[in-house]
Parts: sequence; structure tokens; C-alpha cells
Amino acid sequence: MTTGTLHRPPPSTAAAGGTGSRRARYRRDRPGIAYLFLSPWVIGALLLTVGPMIASLYLSFTDYDLFSTPEWVGLENYRRLFTDDARFLASVRVTVLYVLVSVPLKLAAALAVALLLNRNRRGQGFYRSAFYAPSLLGTGVAIALVWRAMFTDSGVVDQITGWAGWDTGGWINEPDYALWVLVILAVWQFGAPMVIFLAGLKQIPTELYDAAAVDGASRWRTFRSVTLPMLSPIILFNLVLETIHAFQAFTPAFIVSGGRGGPSNATLFYTLYLYERGFAQFRMGYASAMAWLLLLVVALITALFFGTSRRWVFYSGEDR
Repeated sequence: MTTGTLHRPPPSTAAAGGTGSRRARYRRDRPGIAYLFLSPWVIGALLLTVGPMIASLYLSFTDYDLFSTPEWVGLENYRRLFTDDARFLASVRVTVLYVLVSVPLKLAAALAVALLLNRNRRGQGFYRSAFYAPSLLGTGVAIALVWRAMFTDSGVVDQITGWAGWDTGGWINEPDYALWVLVILAVWQFGAPMVIFLAGLKQIPTELYDAAAVDGASRWRTFRSVTLPMLSPIILFNLVLETIHAFQAFTPAFIVSGGRGGPSNATLFYTLYLYERGFAQFRMGYASAMAWLLLLVVALITALFFGTSRRWVFYSGEDR
């Protein structure tokens, strides 16, 4: 009896070719599958963001009151903003002052508390939650109503200052103090940037602090030469976000001032005046021009922050 060697028959060429073609077709179809999953976001962006932006840009060059056909007026709305509208200029002054004061104070408070919470101590989780709690309340109507009640002529703050011999008659009724009510509210809600600062502090290598201690650096010197440079990207991030957020502030000013921006336009934020023009006076073309000016200003300030960041932002591993 003879024994032979068993040989496995080679796969057919057609089968091999079919498998290869299916794989190639699958690779070609994968971009289509990606676009299919992205399509809801793309459609939403076009219909809810890009489309309304283009429409508002067109309306900014028209006289439109929501009830009649838009009438093309060219640059008339923009001209009137800077030449014939005193309340617009007042809203710009109030908003710029609010941004210049509230943003640095809020970031300073957030960084100071983050430095305190960065140390290991008992109940650390409780303290982090407690300091973050005001940010969870948001800037909605409820917290603004509470804030308004606190700073009226019979509120808690006015009673405390009255006991101290400083009778203001209610902060929200005085032009010199009304804006500070909103600044204090903004600074009080420092939880979001605090959490981001705290995460950045955790990423700083401890070897840098050990080296500073060996060199005999003081706490202030260590903070200035180690903590701030290593935390500068986080500072830039928080600075951009909080600046944009401050320019968009609306609800606190609307509630605290009763929707009027008073007293004496002391709390007339830009967004509040935009709302007044667009939804109270139905000057949608005028309001669209204001909205596009705000967009351009925020974009320029953001570009300025990033353009100057190479002078003061340090990235680990970057050659200087």
C-alpha cells in the first residue's frame, strides 16, 4: 500500500479576488459612513448657525421691523450707532468697564482658591464642591432675583452697611454702585475657572518646586518663576473664555436693572441694549448690526490674546 502526501488545494483566484475587492470597496465606503454620521451635526450647523448668521449679516444692512419687507439702507445702521445713538455709546462704556474689572478679579479669585485647594488636607472634596457650587447655580433668573433682593434699599447688604454707618439707599438704586452688584455676582461664580486652574496645578512637575526649594527661592519667587509660567497656557484659556462670557452677559443685568439698564444707564450692558432694540422696539436690522459689531470685537480681542501669547505663555518643551 502506498501512502501519498495530502495537499490542501490552493484557494481559487476568483475567491481571492472577491475578498480583495470587498476589502477595497469597504475602504472606499468608510468616508461615506463618516459623512453619514456627521450629517446631523452639519445639517444642524447650516440651519441653526451658519444660515441665521448670513441672514443677520444681510439684515444688518437693512431697515427691518419683523412685520414689513426689509429695506436696504447700506451702512446707515452702522453710521447711526456711532454718531446718533448716545445709549449705544453708554452701553459700550458699561460693557468694557465690566469686562476690564470682572474678568481679572474673577480669574484672580479662581487662581487663589485653586492654590489653596491644591494642598492635601482633610475634607478636600467638600471644599472643592463648596467653592464650585455657585457656578452650578449659573447666571439664571433665580440667582439674579436673589441678588437683586440682597442689594435693594431694604436688602441684607444695605442693612449690614447701614449698621456700619454707610447708608447707600440700596446699591442697585445708585449709579455709582449698581455695576458693582453685577461685578460681585460674576466674581462670586468663579468655580469653573477654579476647576480648570486646579487641574493645571496638578500637572506641574514637583521636581520644579524641589529645585526651587534647593535654590532657596521664597514662596513668592517660586510662584512667580515656576507656577505662573507653567500655568500660563491655562491662564490664556481661562482668559479667553471668561472675556467672551463677560461680553455676552445679559440675564443678571436684565433682572437686576428691571430690563431698563438703570439707574442712569449704569447697568446698560451691550447685550441688554441689543435686546431692547431688537425685541422691544422691533428694530431687527439695527440689532443685527449691533450683533455683528459685537462678534467682530470679540474676534479681534481673541486674536489679540493669541497673537501676544508667545510673549507670555510658556509651553513645556518649547525652546525660547
